[in-house]
Amino acid sequence: MKKKTMAWETIKKISDHFRVQPNLSDYDLTCAEFSWENIRKELDGLPDGKGLNIAHEAVDRHANGPLRGHLALRWLGENDTVLDFTYGDLQEQSNRFANVLQNLGVKKGERVSVLTGRLPQLYIAALGTWKTLGVFCPLFAAFGPEPIYQRLQRGDVKVLVTTERLYRKKVIDLKNRLPKLEHILFVDEVENAGEGLWSMTKMMAEASGEFTIPPTDPEDMAALHFTSGTTGMPKGAIHVHNAVLIHYMTGKYIMDFHRDDIFWCTADPGWVTGTSYGIISPLLHGITNIVDEADFNAERWYKILDKQKVSVWYTAPTAIRRLMRMSTEPRQLHDLTNLRLIHSVGEPLNPEAVIWGRDLLGLPIHDNWWQTETGGIMISNFPSMDIRPGSMGRPLPGIEAAIVSRVAEDKVQVVQERNVEGELALRPGWPSMFRGYLHDEERYRSCFTDGWYLTGDLARRDNDGYFWFVGRADDIIKTSGHMVGPFEVESGLMEHHAVAEAGVIGKPHPMIGQVVMAFVSLKPGFEPSDELRRELIGFAREKLGSAVAPKEIKFQGNLPKNKAGKIMRRLLKARELGLPEGDISTLEEER
Repeated sequence: MKKKTMAWETIKKISDHFRVQPNLSDYDLTCAEFSWENIRKELDGLPDGKGLNIAHEAVDRHANGPLRGHLALRWLGENDTVLDFTYGDLQEQSNRFANVLQNLGVKKGERVSVLTGRLPQLYIAALGTWKTLGVFCPLFAAFGPEPIYQRLQRGDVKVLVTTERLYRKKVIDLKNRLPKLEHILFVDEVENAGEGLWSMTKMMAEASGEFTIPPTDPEDMAALHFTSGTTGMPKGAIHVHNAVLIHYMTGKYIMDFHRDDIFWCTADPGWVTGTSYGIISPLLHGITNIVDEADFNAERWYKILDKQKVSVWYTAPTAIRRLMRMSTEPRQLHDLTNLRLIHSVGEPLNPEAVIWGRDLLGLPIHDNWWQTETGGIMISNFPSMDIRPGSMGRPLPGIEAAIVSRVAEDKVQVVQERNVEGELALRPGWPSMFRGYLHDEERYRSCFTDGWYLTGDLARRDNDGYFWFVGRADDIIKTSGHMVGPFEVESGLMEHHAVAEAGVIGKPHPMIGQVVMAFVSLKPGFEPSDELRRELIGFAREKLGSAVAPKEIKFQGNLPKNKAGKIMRRLLKARELGLPEGDISTLEEER
């Protein structure tokens, strides 16, 4: 089915726009000459050919060279405390944590979870775990007890790093149900509280600052990231040390890291973005990584961009939409002249957000696409490439992406015609591809068909090779013979000056299959009314056409989102239809 699309101007990139020459200046040539072997040669590997280890590449190779004294991580506390860590500091601290784990008997492949806010100890624990060949399994601090239990239990976690408050509030009552959880390390206790209840501070002070990373097979498990689907229990996606090739390559070609950059990824390491790009990727490039402990606050964020002289910023559509709701002129209040690149990930970025970035921040926002399962960015709007607002961009060098249609249970066909919707598929074999779902091999195998990894996302590819997100396969609305993607409707509604956010579902209808229904959150200064509802329906019909525009609109103060900021359409649908809500372990607290 061919797709009617809204017209948006292409944001042209010319050499005069670049403050520094992009690392990838010729996309086609880079793709033609690309090899993973050459990327591997840009990393050191462990001494004496003993393999490839994430922590060595991210920290030790810099600490053992001229970058030892370079600022690696700057931590901004909620109360305005600032802590700085050089690459030498990170090496020593992660060595101490690695020795702590060895003293606790943690062996290769055993899981170490961290349940804290964005504290320095979280980052040190991740690096130290990788040094021991343990498996880093981050948890989001806002999870409630049951989702924490599910992940600790399904992950066979042996060591938990947390705070005394979080332990008492969310973990202590689970302990008897977690026989494999042997050790709790408290980041905020100065003395041990008993057998199995240790002070991380005390144990690290007593541990050596020297540590030799053992031989590391690139296929050794390094991280376990849990991801929730629309149904069922959380899935533990397994990633290996070889994923570091993607983290390095995307830092070079997409984040466009240069030696003097100051980088800020706003994602929490409880989500894969916060680990891949909030820890690993910037450190691989020897640059300064900003970490903010506090939750979203627009004024605080602008001050960080200003005072910390951030040059490359990676954030999420939800945060961008929150900034868009404000009436301020950020460049009049803050010095953003150091900022040269803005990236977004987490869910598709609405076209008007790309334009807003250009007009209000002085830079267009570059969207990119990937999943927990892919381990790193797969499709992106590159810094040197023209931007088509609303597009996912083009595949990375070394990544083969296609639009496919299923022709049999075990057979798919590549859709050769352009601008035709189908399922987005990737050819397996990239370094950060997940290697399994822990304890669920059958579920893992079901992700692959006929030589392709099937992403579950519907998309189309235009005549110039740009990919465009349509929606999750299970979100697509079938109405009067038309296939409608919620994202397109949501983006159309957001062009209206009163709309802050929109979530769109298909509501069953006996005559036409489904009715397109929208839930709309309004900007400050606008009140729900029948008149505004009619205006929005008319506006959408003019923008999208009558077949695609919503027939029903319901105003809602806050749309349900998961803790990564994604609107939970399935929850909107369940509540509207009175259906079971299913797994809501990742639901953000509703205000």
